[in-house]
Amino acid sequence: MSGNRLLRSTAIFSSMTFLSRVSGLVRDQIYAIVFGANPAMDVFIAAFRIPNFMRRLSAEGSFSMAFVPVLAEYKEKHGQDAVKGLVDRVTGALLAALLVVTAVVLLTAPWLARVIAPGFEVGSEKHALFIEMLRITFPYALFISLASLVGSILNSYQKFAIPALSPVLLNLAMIAAALGLAPLMGNSVKALAWGVFVAGILQLCFQLPALAKLGLLPRPRLDVAHAGVRKILTLMVPTLFGSSVVQFNLLFNTMAASYLIGSSITWLYYSDRLLEFPLGMFGVAIGTVILPHLSSRHAATDPDGYSKGLDWGFRLCLMIGLPACAGLILCAEPLMSTLFQYRSFTVEDARMSSWSLIAQSTAVPAFLLVKVLAPAFYSRQDTRTPVKAAVVAVLTNALCTIGLFAGLLYATPTGQAALQAAGGSWTQALATIPGAHALLALAIAIAGWVNALQLAWLLRKAGVYRRQPGWGRFLRQIGVATLAMTLVVLAFRLAWPDWSAWAWWERGWRLAVTVGVGGALYGGLLWLQGIRPRDLRGH
Repeated sequence: MSGNRLLRSTAIFSSMTFLSRVSGLVRDQIYAIVFGANPAMDVFIAAFRIPNFMRRLSAEGSFSMAFVPVLAEYKEKHGQDAVKGLVDRVTGALLAALLVVTAVVLLTAPWLARVIAPGFEVGSEKHALFIEMLRITFPYALFISLASLVGSILNSYQKFAIPALSPVLLNLAMIAAALGLAPLMGNSVKALAWGVFVAGILQLCFQLPALAKLGLLPRPRLDVAHAGVRKILTLMVPTLFGSSVVQFNLLFNTMAASYLIGSSITWLYYSDRLLEFPLGMFGVAIGTVILPHLSSRHAATDPDGYSKGLDWGFRLCLMIGLPACAGLILCAEPLMSTLFQYRSFTVEDARMSSWSLIAQSTAVPAFLLVKVLAPAFYSRQDTRTPVKAAVVAVLTNALCTIGLFAGLLYATPTGQAALQAAGGSWTQALATIPGAHALLALAIAIAGWVNALQLAWLLRKAGVYRRQPGWGRFLRQIGVATLAMTLVVLAFRLAWPDWSAWAWWERGWRLAVTVGVGGALYGGLLWLQGIRPRDLRGH
């Protein structure tokens, strides 16, 4: 793929993803207005975390990381018939595995409830609601994993728009469930679970016509002895862990947050959703576009093109990640107040959500870089190296969580008082301290940086990446622009310190001015320092 096509493909994917993120923002605003932040929403978010975790593994993680390089190899070295045979057999194997996993989850939902949300007391209303909603939502994992298979094939043929647009259907289904179905069910959060179920079917069916046009509509065949299927399975097993370290950390933190004060899971959810803008629009877009490119360069034995593609990805990640990090930290409370603080979502909910957004935003550059660093290994069919980094990152998250909670309980007056009142019980003490959820977000951020730095070091050690000229100048350019943007946004924050009392339109125009001026200054300074769109086209 040429440099122009790399940038154009990323722009197409990002623009489609932008529509998805905007509709997702509307969806989350409706959640806030209709349901607010409460224990029932905690239960839905925790239950949906499981099929959503499966989606991340398949759409952005292990399956696509293993499947796309093998598909690229078949396209490069074999004919269309061989590619069709591979698609048929991969579909058959994936469908069989998904049916088994879905059946197991539905049968073992009560046991999974104890593992995923141990803070929901067995026999309680929250525990029973979790089991019911897990059984409704989990089939989504089956449909969305098949949809991800279809999307991976389309991406490999440079058809990026439809796979990137399909998540809009999830948001539309959830909006319809919240506004249409929930009132019929007494405003029950269970309506959202049924929205998830329907959304999975819609996303799969939406992409099938485009696949049919390529002549690759699969006829599932169960043939695990097929060479391509065996190769994908061999590559996929390590990537189940290595490519989705952030998702494992989020899953772990959901378990920990179930012990915290009510609404903690919901506060973490809203901060995570705002992080999805830079990560989803740009990080996933860059990672999705660059994986087929790197895979084809590796398959064609073009080490120079491979190295230049990586260099392009790193520069784009830093150009987006640094200002996004600063902007999200400085504008956390204005964003939460402006976007979500209505009706059921209170001033306190906005404040608590902003705390976790600030903590997790410190790792935005790291999260973006991992979207390029991980494909750098998987495109070479090296699935073991990232696992080493992922193991350390997950352990880092767990140890940081324990260490930060210990520091809160033993080194702060609030924590000491809570611990004493709870008779020395950590779980009982933490369940009384508002804001403890922000420490979980901070632990994820630390683990994100550990993961990114390890992958960068291992990539350099492998000797497959050669830094292109001009990095010193580039870092100076984005550093100057980010610093100037930070100072201007900080000035606006000091001038407008309290956002909670204003009407929605007052918050809206102030946020638009703050973000607009900061963004325009950043882009303008990049332009004045000599960065042009042609510099972003890749190689």
